[in-house]
Amino acid sequence: MTPHPPGAKPHFLVIVVGETVRAQNWGLNGYGRQTTPQLAALDVVNFSDVTACGSNTEVSVPCMFSAYGRRDYDRDKIKGSESLLHVLERAGVRTLWRDNQTGCKGVCSDLAFESYRVPAKDVLCDDQACRDEIMLQGLHDSIEDNPGDVVVVLHQLGNHGPSYFKRYPEDLTKFTPDCRNADLGKCTRGEIVNAYDNAVLATDDFLAKTIRMLEQDKSHDTGLIYVSDHGESLGEANVYLHGLPYAIAPDTQIKVPMVMWMSDGMKSSNNLDLQCVRDRSKQPASHDNLFHSVLGLMQVRTTVLDESLNLFSGCTSNAGHSL
Repeated sequence: MTPHPPGAKPHFLVIVVGETVRAQNWGLNGYGRQTTPQLAALDVVNFSDVTACGSNTEVSVPCMFSAYGRRDYDRDKIKGSESLLHVLERAGVRTLWRDNQTGCKGVCSDLAFESYRVPAKDVLCDDQACRDEIMLQGLHDSIEDNPGDVVVVLHQLGNHGPSYFKRYPEDLTKFTPDCRNADLGKCTRGEIVNAYDNAVLATDDFLAKTIRMLEQDKSHDTGLIYVSDHGESLGEANVYLHGLPYAIAPDTQIKVPMVMWMSDGMKSSNNLDLQCVRDRSKQPASHDNLFHSVLGLMQVRTTVLDESLNLFSGCTSNAGHSL
């Protein structure tokens, strides 16, 4: 088995699972406000038409980490199958799930898991929750002793509502007046959207910080994939929040942003043609692509890999781990 070309470093891929960020308010998608200024200054690939597996976390997270996905959706089949992380572990890729949410929904069962949901004594935390940046603390140290490939999942609190105003620091309060109440009925729709967009700015800041950390890594070839779990209604047709049945859920709840970034080493190790991926990013994609694209990028060769759902298929030439 030849995991990587001679001279290549181990792979370190970070998958950021976003929370409640909708495609319509994503600056890179052409939103009227620039809610992703830091990502716009980085060499990222933005997928502009991405559909989520579900309109809530309970459905979307197991679904996006499953080989089966939304196609012929079967909850029991998904729950009973090997998740992406379990497949990676069997192939010799170490995994770690860091969670600032309500758990991994079975995706990381019996695998390495760290929770940040209990507020710590830290400037990033209040008495109820911590901002997502806390998941970056000590991250590199936690994987430094691993000689091989590593995939880390960072599960954000993100734009979790209705208290959007608690998801961003004062220096990211760009859009005002912003709703400062958990009871959205006490705010105008404009104030709610302002608070929501400020929270998107916080995700932009978090992703940029993560990419800068990965850029500085000298021991690994690094990459990042970000995708939100579902969207959010912000008053369209007088509907707020999310979770409507999938068959009737509006695009605001099921269209989500997705972004990728690769270091020069990751691109070289995979013989990755980034322009090819950029061309692919203009076509429709979905949560169904995550499982297969990560296996492709991490060079895992297995019968569960469907190349038709691998967003890097045709854009790389590599060897890999085999199962």
